[in-house]
Amino acid sequence: MQDLLDLLKQKTEKLQLGGGLSKIEKHKEKGKLTAWERITYLLDDNQPYVEIGKFAADGMYAEHGGCPNAGVVVVLGYVSGRLCVVVSNDATVKAGAWFPMTGKKNLRAQEIAMENHIPIIYLVDSAGVYLPMQDEIFPDKEHFGRIFRNNAKLSSMGIPQISAIMGSCVAGGAYLPIMSDYALIVEGTGSVFLAGSYLVRSSIGEVIDNETLGGATTHCEISGVTDNKYPDDNSCLDAIRNIVDKFGHHEHAHFSRKTPIAPAYKPKALYDILPLDRLKSYDMRELLKTIVDADSMEEYKKDYGKTILCTLARIDGWAVGIVANQREVVKAKKPGNTTEMQMGGVIYSDSADKAARFIMNCNQQKIPLIFFQDVTGFMVGSRSEQGGIIKDGAKMVNAMANSVVPKFTFIVGNSYGAGNYAMCGKAYDPRLIYAWPTASMAVMSGAAAGKTLLQIQEATLKGKGTTLSDEDKKELLAKIEAQYNEQLSPYYAAARLWVDGVIDPAETRNIISMGIEAANHNPTIEKYNVGVIQT
Repeated sequence: MQDLLDLLKQKTEKLQLGGGLSKIEKHKEKGKLTAWERITYLLDDNQPYVEIGKFAADGMYAEHGGCPNAGVVVVLGYVSGRLCVVVSNDATVKAGAWFPMTGKKNLRAQEIAMENHIPIIYLVDSAGVYLPMQDEIFPDKEHFGRIFRNNAKLSSMGIPQISAIMGSCVAGGAYLPIMSDYALIVEGTGSVFLAGSYLVRSSIGEVIDNETLGGATTHCEISGVTDNKYPDDNSCLDAIRNIVDKFGHHEHAHFSRKTPIAPAYKPKALYDILPLDRLKSYDMRELLKTIVDADSMEEYKKDYGKTILCTLARIDGWAVGIVANQREVVKAKKPGNTTEMQMGGVIYSDSADKAARFIMNCNQQKIPLIFFQDVTGFMVGSRSEQGGIIKDGAKMVNAMANSVVPKFTFIVGNSYGAGNYAMCGKAYDPRLIYAWPTASMAVMSGAAAGKTLLQIQEATLKGKGTTLSDEDKKELLAKIEAQYNEQLSPYYAAARLWVDGVIDPAETRNIISMGIEAANHNPTIEKYNVGVIQT
């Protein structure tokens, strides 16, 4: 575990450097703070924050020189005592240009603000769309244009938006700050225009410099496009803090919270509880004792459907309903006083049935749901099929998909196949979803996928009259598994924003607490209706 945590730390520290030390030096020579320095200055001192989308674009776009952290930093943190989403462009990465994953990450930030009804602050320093990849970021529904659609939607929802133009703000990107409630600009470094001086000259023959065209004086004194100008980044960030300080408060959802109690075990105790070998068993109850408030668990149907653990609890004082895969091998009693052994991490009909009922209870009682995934999938085979595993699984998916209370997901270990779906994977709208360094996510395990794909290729070649030797099979299997295992990495998932990041497991409690606090700002909870349930 320490090796995995060291790797996480190294990768995180590298992200802090953005486009590299030389790019940071050139950036600071202009009198500008870096993306992270702006965030650190803006956030309240000695208050926790949560990074969103850490490792986005990790290992991607190598042919374009890479795009560390997708060229933008996003955090959920406190500004003047108010929980806000902060989006800070990193101009040391390709001048802050938008790659496809940059767009996806910005949309994720807006989604979090919209779901939770919390203010969003944009620290703009971007050259706009990365032109060599414009076909992958410009025209589609979830591309660049969706940002401005969301600006308009956020405004109509009454969710505050503040923009600070701290560098370039070009072309379509100019609409983002100007569609915000407040648009501030830094003198000398900030500029905003639909077309820069070169494009203006080539289009209409006018010769003009960028500062005169779209600088702070032009837009604060002549056009009225921006509200106020500031001499440097720090004074502009101070103004943002002053604005947020004046926001009024809205009705909350009133999720239950009491005085927090420390967990029974220290958070780092889970490093010893959780085996790195994904085939080994462990007791999920023991792991949860490092996260939940001491003595707060009230388990639901403890002796039934044992491969899924369902329990009410408190985390940092917040009431929660936890749905977690139990990784121990368990004994299940069956009709006729018989007993069967059930494998840990597998969802059986009885555990799916129990989880569905528990999820429905939590929705009726306004209790946020937390999912801890370490799941290899649903039980297969003739006995399970005849027992109706598909309909029981469908019942669980239905109850979970239609949930109206906030959901949060943590991928502890395996996250395979339909198990990912039933346990609230990314497709089911968790408010936040994070992976631990021990996580692996795919349709099935690397070993299972390798053997399955090998059988398919063998059959294909056999149809063409070719037979593989044992050595050929071994070589082909190794090649298939190597490719597949690379895609199982939690960093592969984080790079594509299938999860909001890879975290030290000890951070889980804080993320849940801040996530529920954010969700509590949205008082609207729809009526719970699961529709047609398979029985």
